[in-house]
Amino acid sequence: MHDSVMRRMAAGAALLAWTMLATAQDFGDTPYVQTPQVVVDAMLETAKVSKNDYVIDLGSGDGRMVITAAKKIGTRGFGVDLDKRLVALANNNARKAGVADRAKFYARDLFETDLSPASVITIYLLPEVNLMARAKLLALAPGTRIVSHDYGIGDWLPDREFEMDAPGKPVGRSQKSKVLFWVVPDKVAGRWVWPVMVGGQKQQVELALKQNFQKLEATAKLDGRTVVVDEAKLTGRQVDLTLTLPELGKVAFSGLRINQALEGEMRVAGKPAPWSAVRVEILDPDHVTAPPPVIREFH
Repeated sequence: MHDSVMRRMAAGAALLAWTMLATAQDFGDTPYVQTPQVVVDAMLETAKVSKNDYVIDLGSGDGRMVITAAKKIGTRGFGVDLDKRLVALANNNARKAGVADRAKFYARDLFETDLSPASVITIYLLPEVNLMARAKLLALAPGTRIVSHDYGIGDWLPDREFEMDAPGKPVGRSQKSKVLFWVVPDKVAGRWVWPVMVGGQKQQVELALKQNFQKLEATAKLDGRTVVVDEAKLTGRQVDLTLTLPELGKVAFSGLRINQALEGEMRVAGKPAPWSAVRVEILDPDHVTAPPPVIREFH
């Protein structure tokens, strides 16, 4: 075929794809585009899906995400899609794969779906739909993993992102896909205090945490004197801290939030000891108090 004809056909296909995307965004919906199997496998691997997980796929199409998890890993889960024909196809594919007891599909609006059973959420939705769903995703249990094909969730930056080859991908010229991964963060912003022994005397650490999604900004004092915070990291419910304390040097603290306490261990010179901190002031994370995201309109 002549090069100019091929270029026109490619340009036409790209225009059609983007027209589909824009039209779908008008209705808060997403057109059906298959996720290549290699990308499905990479998404499940990135989320570290195990047989003990429960996977919910939003915009499940032909069901390949939940079916793959059920067949290869032994996971249970379900998918939702607005297209009843695709839902019927997905349930039929699950029966053919012998996993209909572990992989089910429903004709349902994702915004009206209870996502609380999920330990893993998988999505291949348009950026605007991801943004519309953000509050629902952030309301999931801390530690829930979310993995997306191609598109992010507004200014909620992923914990991990990479690009990979996607042979057979039906949209785009590059035959590439992005995989993006998040862990739903807990709300740990506020003021935390706990005692430490320094030079044979009990002193009090006061830690102030500001939070924007999973990103923490931390400042700390020891009996009123500012100390260096070398690390402040939040993963689900777990907080990992490293402070430089007088006479003790770098001290690592790691714990899970349980109500208004952090329970875990501290390490001084590599030696572990029990650790517990109490939150004496609760603050809302910055992303909760910020104005709602602006969603573009297509006409």
